[in-house]
This record gives sequence, C-alpha cells and structure tokens, in this order.
Amino acid sequence: MGRSVPAVMRALDILELFGTKEELSIPEIHAQLGFPRTSVHELVGTLVERSYLTPVPGQPHRFRLGVGAFHLGAAYAERMDLTREGQTVAAEVAAACDETVHVAVLDGSSVVYVAKADSTHPVRMVSAVGRRLPAHCTAVGLMLLAALEDNRLDELFPIGRNLPALTERSIASPEQLRTRLARIRGRGIAEEFCESNEAVACVAAPVADRSGRIVAAMSISVPTMRWSRKRAGELAELVAQGAVSLSTRLGHRG
Repeated sequence: MGRSVPAVMRALDILELFGTKEELSIPEIHAQLGFPRTSVHELVGTLVERSYLTPVPGQPHRFRLGVGAFHLGAAYAERMDLTREGQTVAAEVAAACDETVHVAVLDGSSVVYVAKADSTHPVRMVSAVGRRLPAHCTAVGLMLLAALEDNRLDELFPIGRNLPALTERSIASPEQLRTRLARIRGRGIAEEFCESNEAVACVAAPVADRSGRIVAAMSISVPTMRWSRKRAGELAELVAQGAVSLSTRLGHRG
C-alpha cells in the first residue's frame, strides 16, 4: 500500500465525526478535530459539493450527513444482503439440480463470485467465492453485461481491441460480444459452452434489487459430460426461478 493522503484522511475524519454527532458547524469540527479552520472550511465545502454533507435547512452554517453518505451505506448493506441471501438461494438451487451454483457481481470488465453452492458429484466445477474472471468469458458476466447501456459497453470494450481469452471458444472481439449480448437480451438467459473452462458449460439469469436494477447474476455450472440441450433447458428454467427468488429476497417486486 502507498502512503496515506493527509487531505483524504482529514475528510474521512470529518465524515466519521458526523457518525457520532447529528449536526455540526465548522467551528465545532475545528474544536473536535483540531484541524486548521481554513482546511475544515475547504473540506466541508468539498463534501457538501459531493453530497456527503448537506446544510441543515434554515441553518446554512450547520451541516449533517447528506444523501451521498446514504448511498454508500445502502450500497454496502445491499451487498451484504446479496451475499447472505445469495448463499441461501444458491444452496436451494444446487439441492434441486445437484450442480454447482454461483452468484456473481460485475466489477468493471470482470465478474466476482460472491456466493457459491457445490454439487455433490465427484466431477464438478472447482471455483471459490472471491474469484475474479473476465466477464465476457462467463455466463454470469454475459448476463450482467447485457444489462449495461451501450456507452458503458463502449468504455469497457472499445471497438477494435482484442479481448482476453480463457479458452479457444472465448469471445474474441467487442463486435462478437455485442452480437452475443443482443441475443441474450432477447432471451433473458445467458449460456456459455467451454468459454471459461474447457470442460464446463453454464447457464445464467439476472438478479434485480428493490429498484429493479440488475445487481447480480446466478448461474448453474455443469461439466460437459452431463450437458445436453434438454439439460440446458431444464437448468435455464431452474436458474431463472432461483434468480427470481433471490431478487424477491432483495426487495424486487417486478
């Protein structure tokens, strides 16, 4: 890790002070923390500009936590709910099909697995919570990318740039990726066959939060020795049901 940045440390100290005091003025922050009053004024101004603090109505020289702080806390709470509830639903889906089930979130152009339930079969997918993979190589990643706006896709996968591959079947170009995502949007289910692992096929469905935003995807991973078109259809229905169940647990009412 690099060295701490004093201005950032002071800004965080101010925010943490508001965790113990509902309202504060700049003189009170100065007295509590001992920072120069000019620095406090500049830091509070910046935090107000970014909505982490807000003036108290009718008292413009006093401040309290703003909506920016709420959004960060809500995002953290949502992720914790997703991990806990995702593990519960993943276990239920895995029990129904006896295959490995994952829940993953998008982080830039990668997916990160936040929950997992294993198959009891001796031959099964080997993975771990916290593992990161290129999104375009996985069913969960393709499902999540299909929910993005075109301008965000352009940022993550600029046209003309080759994409990293995990197997010979991995999507190789942004153009190929966009064609694939269009089909996924039309179906509402993502599949991949030996694109992230040469011996594994996957099917995935989207998970929405209380606002209707796609926040995760759930997948079922199957060794190719147990994969068939009939089995793929059965698992697609099961993972869709699991994704709806998890979405409901996260407050979605669609």
